[in-house]
Amino acid sequence: MQKKLFLLDAMALIYRAYYALIRNPRVTSTGRNTNAQFGFTTTLLDLINKEKPTHLAVAFDTHAPTERHTTFTDYKANRQDAPEDLLDALPDIKRIIDGFNIPVVELDGYEADDVIGTLAWQAADAGYTVYMVTPDKDYGQLVRDNIFIYKPPYMGSKEEIMGPKEVCEKWQIKDVHQVIDILGLMGDAVDNIPGIAGVGEKTAMKLLAQYGTLENVLANADAIGGKMGEKIKAGHDNAILSKELATIITDVPVTFHEENFCLTEIHKEKLTEIFTELEFKTLGKRILGDGFTSGNTAAPQTKVVQTDLFGNTTEEVIVIAETVEVATFMAPEKNIGNTPHNYILIDTPEKRADLLSQLLQQQEVSFDTETTGTDANEADIVGMSFSFIKGEAYYIPLPAAHEAARAIMHEFKPLFESETITLIGQNIKYDMLVLKWYGIDVTTTVFDTMLAHYLLEPEGRRSMDALSAQFLGYEPVSIESLIGKKGKGQGTMRDVEIEKIKEYAAEDADITLQLKETFAPMLPEKKVDKVFYEIENPLVSVLTDMEFEGIAIDTLALADYSRELETEIKRAEESVYEQAGVRFKLASPKQLGEVLFEKLQLDPKAKKTRTGQYATGEDVLQKLAHKHQIVEDILIFRELSKLKSTYVDALPLMQNKRTGRIHTSYNQAVAVTGRLSSNNPNLQNIPIRTDRGREVRKAFVPRNEEFVLLSADYSQIELRIIAAISEDKHMMEAFQQGIDIHAATAAKVYNVELDAVTPEMRRNSKSVNFGIIYGVSAFGLSENLSIPRSEAKMLIDNYFAQYPSIKQYMENQIKFAQVNGYVQTILGRKRWLKDINSSNAVVRGYAERNAINMPIQGTAADMIKLAMIAVHKEFKQRNLRSRMLLQVHDELVFDAHRSELEIIKPLIIDCMRNALPLSVPVEAEMGTGNNWLEAH
Repeated sequence: MQKKLFLLDAMALIYRAYYALIRNPRVTSTGRNTNAQFGFTTTLLDLINKEKPTHLAVAFDTHAPTERHTTFTDYKANRQDAPEDLLDALPDIKRIIDGFNIPVVELDGYEADDVIGTLAWQAADAGYTVYMVTPDKDYGQLVRDNIFIYKPPYMGSKEEIMGPKEVCEKWQIKDVHQVIDILGLMGDAVDNIPGIAGVGEKTAMKLLAQYGTLENVLANADAIGGKMGEKIKAGHDNAILSKELATIITDVPVTFHEENFCLTEIHKEKLTEIFTELEFKTLGKRILGDGFTSGNTAAPQTKVVQTDLFGNTTEEVIVIAETVEVATFMAPEKNIGNTPHNYILIDTPEKRADLLSQLLQQQEVSFDTETTGTDANEADIVGMSFSFIKGEAYYIPLPAAHEAARAIMHEFKPLFESETITLIGQNIKYDMLVLKWYGIDVTTTVFDTMLAHYLLEPEGRRSMDALSAQFLGYEPVSIESLIGKKGKGQGTMRDVEIEKIKEYAAEDADITLQLKETFAPMLPEKKVDKVFYEIENPLVSVLTDMEFEGIAIDTLALADYSRELETEIKRAEESVYEQAGVRFKLASPKQLGEVLFEKLQLDPKAKKTRTGQYATGEDVLQKLAHKHQIVEDILIFRELSKLKSTYVDALPLMQNKRTGRIHTSYNQAVAVTGRLSSNNPNLQNIPIRTDRGREVRKAFVPRNEEFVLLSADYSQIELRIIAAISEDKHMMEAFQQGIDIHAATAAKVYNVELDAVTPEMRRNSKSVNFGIIYGVSAFGLSENLSIPRSEAKMLIDNYFAQYPSIKQYMENQIKFAQVNGYVQTILGRKRWLKDINSSNAVVRGYAERNAINMPIQGTAADMIKLAMIAVHKEFKQRNLRSRMLLQVHDELVFDAHRSELEIIKPLIIDCMRNALPLSVPVEAEMGTGNNWLEAH
C-alpha cells in the first residue's frame, strides 16, 4: 500500500469550519456554539474516508511568540481576536483528535506551518507521499514531487490538490522557491507582512519573470526606473524583511517517527463522551454506529431578559435548533447566480428615457456603477445598474469616451438630484465619487447598506458577496469569473461581453436592494437607527466631496527633505561604524547582533535564537539605548530610514494623475469605535510626535496663493467626554473653570498646590489621564514613564481617590457589558463584546478595557462626524470657496480662501463646539499657515 501522510493545519481548518456555519450556527441545548467542533470533525472524517491516509497528524500553533514576532513586532498585529466560541472549542477539538487516535504536534516558538514543513520534508525523504491539508497559499514554497497542498472541500466546492506544476501555474513562476520572493515583494495583509508598498501580486509576478529573485529585483531598481523603480528602492528593507517572515522553517526540532503517525482504530469511549457533550447525534451515529445517542435532541426554548443603558427592558425567546445533518457543513443551502430574475439591458435612448420615467416614480432605487478599477478618483465608468423591484434590474452600458459617457449619465441627473427618492447603494460613496468625475453631484437622500451592516455588526465582514451569503442565502456571481483573479492577467469590466456584464451588474443592484429591505427594520430593532440616519449616512456626501478635493503637496520640498534625510541617515550610519570599529551591513539583524552582543558585549545575557542570530528589534534596542551611543544612532538610522521610505519618498508617488493632488480614501466601516480610518495615504499615521516626523506636514500645502491651510483641533476631547459621562465633579470643575486639566490632575495626585506642579508632575499626570481611558496598569505606566512601579501604582491609586466617579464609571461599564453584551456611545453607537464574560482572564480583560474605552472613543468619533456634517452644510449653503480637505483623529484641515477667513473661523469653531453638547465646555483650537505644520 502506498504510504500517504496527511498533515493538517489545525487553526486554518478550525477558522474555516467555524465561519462556514456562521449564518446558521450550531447551538446545543445548553447554549454552546459548536460550529468549530462540528466543522473540523466533519472535514477530518471525510478526509479519512475519501483519501484513505495511512498516516496522519494535526499541527497547532501555540501562544508563545515566534522569532517572526521578535524580528517584526507588528507580525500578525492586524488580526482580529478569535471569537470566544472558537477559542472555547479548541480543548474539545483536541479531545476529538485524541479520540481518533491521531497525534497532535505543536512546539513553542514555532508556527504550525513550520512544524508541517519540517515533518513533510522528513517524511518525503522517507518515501512518503505527503499532503499538507490547508487553505494557506504560503505552503506553496514547500511542495515537491511527492509533497502536495490539499485544500479540502468547502461550502460546496471540490477539494483541490496542488503540486509543483499547479503552484508554478498559479503564481506564473518557474520554481516553487519563488513563492517566497512573490510574498516578499507583495507582502501579506493577513499576517501584516509589509512587502513593497504599491507592488501587488500581478506586478510581483512580472518582476520575478524578468529578474528571477527578489534580491535581483532590488538590485535592478535603477534599471526598472520610473515610479516602480522608486517604490522598489523605498521598499528595499521591507522586502528583505518580508521574505524572511514569509519563509517557512524546515528544521524545527521535531522528528517524523512513522509508527507514531499511523492511523489506527478510534477510541470509541472517548468519542462517545465528547460527542454526547456536544450533542452530535447524526455525526456520532455516522462514526460510532446506530447505538450512539447524544442525549438531548429536543429544541428547547430559553427566555433572556435584558436592560439597556437607559433602563428599557426587553424579552427575547431564543429557540435552540436541533442538530443538523453532516451535509450542512459540506454543502450549505445556497444558490449561485441562478435564482429567478429579470435583468434587462438598456442600450438605446428610447429605453433610457422609459427607464428614467419609471425610476422617477419610485420612492427607493438601488444603484451601482461598474468601472475600470477600484480607485474612484482614477477609474472610468463602464456602466450603471438600477433596481427597484426584487429580482428585477436594469443595466445601462456606457461608452469609453468620457464626454459620450458623461452625456448619457446626465440624462439621469433628475434621479440623482431628486428630493423625494432614496438612492440605495453598497459602499455608495464610491459610486458618488465616480459620478462627481463626470460632473454629477448626488444630492438625493442615500441609504448605504454597508454602513447599515457596520452599525448592526461592527466586527463583521462587509463585502456585498459576504452579506448576500449571510443574510439572503445567495452567493452572487464573482467578479473573478468575469475578469480573472488578481495577478493572472486580470482584465477590467470594459473587456467583459455585454450579456455577462449585464447579468453581473444588474445582480449587484438587485442584491443591494434586498439587503436594504433586510437591514432597514433591523436598525431600530438594535436601536442604532439614530446613529445611522443622523451621522453615518449624512457623512457619505461629506467624505465624497473631501476625497474629490484632495490636497496639494510640495514635491520639491519633499525632494529636499529626502536629500536632507539621506545625509542624516548616512551620518548616523557612519557614526555606528566608527563606534563599532568595523563596517558591516547595518540593515542585517544577524550582523548587527554580532557587533552589539559579541564585539561590544552590550548585553552579556543576550541569547541567540534558533537561527543563530540575536534579537535586535526596537524593543530590545530601546532597553540598551542608555548603555552606549551606538544604540541611539542605530535607532536614529532606523527612524529616519522608515520616515524617508514610508512618507517622504512615497507621497509623490501617490499623486493623482488627473489632479496632481493627494486623494486619500476614508473608511467609515472599519474601526469598531466609529473612528474614521484612511488609506493611500494613511493620514492617521502621518508622523507628529517627533521633530523629524512633523517635518512631513510641511509638504501639505494650499492649492494656490489665494488660499491658506486652516487646522481646527478638538482640545482634550476624550477627557472632556469622560468627565461628562462619569459626572465626576472634580474633573468637571477643572474644565468648567478653564484650568489646565493635566496640571489640575497633577495637583490632586501629588497633593500639591496648582502653582507648585512641576513639568515632570504634569507630564506624568498627562500619561495617567489618557492611560486610564485605555485601562493602563501600574506596570504599563511605569514602562511608559520610566518610573518605579510603586510610583506608578501610587499615581493610579491617587487618581482614583481624587476622581472617584471615574472609577465608578469604569466599574459600571463592565457590569453593564456583562449583563447586556454590549456598550454604547451617548448617541447609541454600539459595540458588542462577546468575550466580556470569558473564563479566560486575558481575553476577558481585553473586553473589559473596550467596555470602558469604546463609549469615550466612540462618542468622540460621533462628535467630529457631526461637526463635519454641520460645517459641510454651512459651506454649501453659503456657496463658499473654502473647502474641508482632511480629517485626522480630532483635527479638521481646510483649504481656506483668504477672503473668507473671518467668515469660516467662527463658523467652524461654532459647529465643532455645538456638534454634541456636553455638561462641560467643548473647546477647539485653530491655526492657519502656508503648510499643514504651520497651521497645526
